[in-house]
Amino acid sequence: MRLVLASASPGRLGVLRAAGVDPVVRVSDVDEAAIMAAHPDASPAELVTTLAEAKARAVLGGVATEFGDAVVVGCDSMLHAGGELIGKPGTAEAATARWRQLAGGTGELLTGHAVLRLDGGEPQRVATGTQRTRIRFGSPSPAELDAYIASGEPLRVAGGFTLLGLGGWFVEGVDGDPSSVIGISLPLTRQLLAEVGASVTVLWQR
Repeated sequence: MRLVLASASPGRLGVLRAAGVDPVVRVSDVDEAAIMAAHPDASPAELVTTLAEAKARAVLGGVATEFGDAVVVGCDSMLHAGGELIGKPGTAEAATARWRQLAGGTGELLTGHAVLRLDGGEPQRVATGTQRTRIRFGSPSPAELDAYIASGEPLRVAGGFTLLGLGGWFVEGVDGDPSSVIGISLPLTRQLLAEVGASVTVLWQR
């Protein structure tokens, strides 16, 4: 059995490798904005889980051709703060505005997970779930914030921050599962793997 990670995230890949699993990486290509627009009444947790499942399903065709027995894992993270979901800022202006809003406050990072089990090249079982983690943000000085935005890092990560990079200097605490903040919750993924009949210890042996 192979574990296929439907993500280009180096953070997710690093978490899995550090936990003894060397996944096959297949990058999904989904229109996240279109999916979000198609689910205007979804709760934040429902939305990130829907996106995670869409990413996993997007790579199924190629995975089924390569591997008869595999589990495909898709994830999606967004920060819920100020009554709205915050994805990747994309621009320096958006990242600056987000950090000015978050500095000295808290937000809830939601990471949706979807695990699809392939057997004989066909998807047989699906398990989904969302991990919630509370983030306590520091208050970077104007000069620190300018330097952080100029680095480009916050433009391409959910919520405009990451624990593993420069953003770690400005996060004062995490209440919950830290692996989920990096992009994939190991405890939740283990639970979902069990729900589709896959043992994480078998994946260690790869």
